[in-house]
Amino acid sequence: MPLTATAPAFEQETATKPQSNLFFSREKRVALLCLALVLVTLAFYNPVVHNGFTNMDDEPYIVNNKHVQAGLTWSTVKWAFSSFEAANWHPVTWLSHALDCQLFGLNPAGHHYINVLIHAANALLLFLLLQAATGLTWPSAMVAGLFALHPVNVESVAWASERKNVLSMFFCLLAMHAYQRYVRHSSIGKYLAVAAFFALGLMAKPEIITLPFVLLLWDYWPLGRMFADSSTTGVEAGIQPRSLSFLVMEKMPLLLLSAGSAVITMIAQKDGHAVRAGSFWIRLGNAGVAYVRYIGKAFWPARLSAMYPHLGRQLPLWQMLAAPAVLLAVTGVVFKLRRRRYLPMGWFWFLGTLVPVIGLVQVGVQAMADRYAYLPFIGIFIAAVWGVADFANQRKLEAAFVAVPTVLVLGTLGTITRKQISYWHDSVTLWEHALAVTDHNYFAHNALAFALAQKGDVDAAIYHFDAAEKMHTYGPLDLMSVAAYKRAHGHIDEAIEEYIRAFSQSSDLQTRSLVLSRLSSVFLQVGNMAQAKATAQEALKENPGNGSAWVASGLIAEREGNFESAAAQIAQGMKVEQTDIGELLLADAYRRAGRSGEAQQTMRTAEHVSSDIKAAQEQATEVLINAGLLPR
Repeated sequence: MPLTATAPAFEQETATKPQSNLFFSREKRVALLCLALVLVTLAFYNPVVHNGFTNMDDEPYIVNNKHVQAGLTWSTVKWAFSSFEAANWHPVTWLSHALDCQLFGLNPAGHHYINVLIHAANALLLFLLLQAATGLTWPSAMVAGLFALHPVNVESVAWASERKNVLSMFFCLLAMHAYQRYVRHSSIGKYLAVAAFFALGLMAKPEIITLPFVLLLWDYWPLGRMFADSSTTGVEAGIQPRSLSFLVMEKMPLLLLSAGSAVITMIAQKDGHAVRAGSFWIRLGNAGVAYVRYIGKAFWPARLSAMYPHLGRQLPLWQMLAAPAVLLAVTGVVFKLRRRRYLPMGWFWFLGTLVPVIGLVQVGVQAMADRYAYLPFIGIFIAAVWGVADFANQRKLEAAFVAVPTVLVLGTLGTITRKQISYWHDSVTLWEHALAVTDHNYFAHNALAFALAQKGDVDAAIYHFDAAEKMHTYGPLDLMSVAAYKRAHGHIDEAIEEYIRAFSQSSDLQTRSLVLSRLSSVFLQVGNMAQAKATAQEALKENPGNGSAWVASGLIAEREGNFESAAAQIAQGMKVEQTDIGELLLADAYRRAGRSGEAQQTMRTAEHVSSDIKAAQEQATEVLINAGLLPR
């Protein structure tokens, strides 16, 4: 198996030495490096087992997802393949979480450690992929080490619900291994294996949609199938050069899978209202700036955050103009040095694999995200490591001159990674760190507020809710959530202000009616009967199908002693929008009206429709207390 021209001098020498020595045997060296790579990854990531779940998607994905918590049942499988929940279609990811719940329940340590194991497997697969394609052991190991220990990848591993990232990468790398086998000994069966792994990866997370493009780059280097010349670096003489048209046509079935995944993804994200509108030029400008920021974090991974706020029109114009100039300058240098094929391959790998997530189609509120670099940074790592190896080979440097800096770099990255893992310990720690390393981060203020609210720190939660509102225009539903929290903790006047603000921002009748019904219940709580009644009537005028408005109107009647009218109105609410809490309130109205038989029947109905009757009873009691119908 011939070596490439970029092999370090010490690696070229070891290829000719006797194979009896453990260190100088290529096969044993590869095996030892595989073991070391896995052990080092597990060692540096081990602190993740002390982390809990966070409020950054872990709740809808795991903690509050009853389908996932049911484990691997046939019902869960059907749901996984038919659901657009969380604005995504990724059935393989859902099934992976379901298996975790079946094995570990809601113990976060098990969920986290499976992520670590998959990440370690990905580092191992990357090492073996590069080593098999280039014949070079040490550069391949260095790339895999950078991938394993780079702090930017912590988000993909330490965030439990980001399982989709490590899982899709696992299948992506398996597809690349299968592709290399196909290239060396082509057959339909081997090609189908590539397609199957690719399909599984897309069903874990569609970010790997660019794999056909990556495989074209892989044909260029290291396989040397594209534009073959004296610099071709395929390690096997049997690999046949092909025309560009042949190589593109060869990828057509995979491109069709990419197209299908793109269509499904857009449908899912629109269904989940995840796609954000905005100026195309602002999105384009942010994309250029994000590219440059990603490059910076590849070489200087500091101030990493779970959320980088999108500045929108506040993005400085000089950054929007300077970023494309930087990217063009780097592209020009790469083109000039194109005979070192690893440079254009690595650079265009980085540029191309970021395209789906760079924000040209804005999904979510982030300007960029560490998790999006999980696949693209491999291109930068390859270009950088092979460049250093080339430099060392040209100057015939001894192994120590390369080994010592390598150990220092990996050790430093591993140390930063352990520290970064600690920020994912819990929601409060995560968002406090995000606020410490970013500016104008309304999302972090909002998420921290909810985390503090869950801990019962009312004043701190309200402070961060208010801070978030000053930076961002909340929608009416978000404002209602804040209002409900403030009301529940005695900040009644502030809650009324939030509801009024929500109403002023509501454009559709259903939302306006919902806000008014909630506002009516607040007026009832403070004893403003006239305002409560007028607001409830207005809510029903806006939307007669608003069940909560009928309930609010019924509670007002009940407070006035008109129990028959109260029962009739709450019953009407249950006809248009049945809930377990509403049925319990109806049962109470029937009891007050002296209709005990109907009250008992309604209680049975509540138990039948409720998934947690005890919790529903507690909430119904709280509603009656707030309405002044029970003593506090």
